[in-house]
Amino acid sequence: MKKVLFCLMAILLSVNVLFAKQGDKEMNVVSFNIRLNTPVDGDNQWTHRKDLAANVIKFYDVDIFGSQEVLHLQLTDLLERLPGYDYIGVGREDGKTKGEYTPIFYKKDRFKVLKSGNFWLAEDLNAVGKKGWDAACERVATWGIFLDKTSGKKFFFLNTHLDHMGKVARHQGASLVLEQVKLLSEGLPVIVTGDFNATPDDDPIQVLTNPSDPRHLTHTREIAPLKYGPEWTFHNFGRIPNDERAWIDYIFVKGKMKVFRHGVLAEYLNSLYPSDHCPVISTLLIQ
Repeated sequence: MKKVLFCLMAILLSVNVLFAKQGDKEMNVVSFNIRLNTPVDGDNQWTHRKDLAANVIKFYDVDIFGSQEVLHLQLTDLLERLPGYDYIGVGREDGKTKGEYTPIFYKKDRFKVLKSGNFWLAEDLNAVGKKGWDAACERVATWGIFLDKTSGKKFFFLNTHLDHMGKVARHQGASLVLEQVKLLSEGLPVIVTGDFNATPDDDPIQVLTNPSDPRHLTHTREIAPLKYGPEWTFHNFGRIPNDERAWIDYIFVKGKMKVFRHGVLAEYLNSLYPSDHCPVISTLLIQ
């Protein structure tokens, strides 16, 4: 009997180790527009939300995430609260610290940045701080090639924020993202996150996901076997009626990437929301 129990325990231990190794290769990926720090938000201002926003990342054990509307103070606030993470990215107005970032945060003990860079969504993508086409704001994209230390595999990650006004800028910005992913990704599996200020049937998303374009990306929500949360991501701190809320935040993939689940995290604490957008999460595996 003791030998049987010992064998069963050994088998269970082996199975647990096997699953642990497999689980280590999966990534919890998030896109999270944290809403810039501005006094006009009153009780929803960043100073009240910063701990809650960081706790979202901690609670869901996020491995890597793209964020939007991140001012430098907010960047440092998040890094102070998430000491296990580092980031890549620059302020969109001067290519340094001025204006909103679209940073990529990642767990330092899991990932290594092999290459990284930034480009502006404009006619001249290297023109720092330039507004492109008919855009209302400067728009920047941050990208990196990462090594996953747990699996030894590499992948490409890009994070951005499309303009909310300029029709031409939105179309051209989406096209530029596709082209830059093709040029920069080195044929690796691709993850693209962002606030695209567009619903799934709007032009920018149609550009990004057009199946007739060999460069096209896939919205992880569409192929996830497990879906969680509402079919919207922007709620303006709960002010927009449920039936009028829009889906504008995305995690896209391309290449050898398996999608296990996708969720829209619509939680809040008492009357406090972590942002005016819901974070979106997807669990991925590089194959």
